[in-house]
Amino acid sequence: MGGTVLKAALTGPDNEPLHQARRPTAGAGGPDAVVAGILDFAAELRAEGTERFGHPPAAAGVVVPGIVDERAGTAVWAANLGWRDVPLRRLVGERLGGIPVGLGHDVRAGGLAEGRVGAGAGYGRFLFVALGTGIAGAIGIDGRVETGAHGGAGEIGHVVVRPGGARCGCGQRGCLETVASAAAVGRAWAAAAGLPGATAADAARAVAAGDVRARSLWREAVDALADGLLTGISLLDPAVVIVGGGLAEAGETLLTPLRAALAAKATFQRVPPIVPAALGDAAGCLGAGLIAWDSRTFPTTTEVSPS
Repeated sequence: MGGTVLKAALTGPDNEPLHQARRPTAGAGGPDAVVAGILDFAAELRAEGTERFGHPPAAAGVVVPGIVDERAGTAVWAANLGWRDVPLRRLVGERLGGIPVGLGHDVRAGGLAEGRVGAGAGYGRFLFVALGTGIAGAIGIDGRVETGAHGGAGEIGHVVVRPGGARCGCGQRGCLETVASAAAVGRAWAAAAGLPGATAADAARAVAAGDVRARSLWREAVDALADGLLTGISLLDPAVVIVGGGLAEAGETLLTPLRAALAAKATFQRVPPIVPAALGDAAGCLGAGLIAWDSRTFPTTTEVSPS
């Protein structure tokens, strides 16, 4: 589940999608509508799986943004959705007839997938950062994705990089995601170009075409992102930084100046390779599939090594 789109799949033991579907997140209807949309979508997938394969799915994995208590199965808080303390694992389990359900964080799930079968495979320590509607990260340490003591590990998007800047949905000002998320870049380009509805992809194309206004706001976003990543590198000392999400689809238009900015800002830090995510926008959904399979044996863990 993302801030704007619900993505889902039925998967087999090899985690290859057997059926995929997506629909808009019902964010405009408030938290209750979002939860209802998740439950309805899950029920539809259960019916689809039963019809196609003659039996219902063996387990389910659900991954959501914000603060997630994976052990309790609770979606604690999400700035973009407005919900608090939703017992999502229990609700989904009840809707799906009592099958095992694993609940995870959307970006940590993406990191789980990247760590097992994507760009993080073979690295003992990695930082995965997804630049989408918001910004969040996943911390891979010694074969697992770290959840934190309270389910909040990896929230790099709420590191303040521009004190006194734009108000964030979390209540702070100047958070990284107010400047460098795909949503923020899209808004900035829409305002600069006078194009309502313009997106970060539109901005990236304008940058590649040499538009001076686009290059200016792009530099601001990249500079802020470098500040945020340098904080993460200083704290975690990862072997690799994996950049994913909608903004990362700009490829080297983003990564080349980002590497240069990090190299210029670093003092004592050893800047690791900055690489694109390998699984694209399927990472979160594939991670949910891994969580589903793991939930049958390990209902409260998020391991990077195969179960």
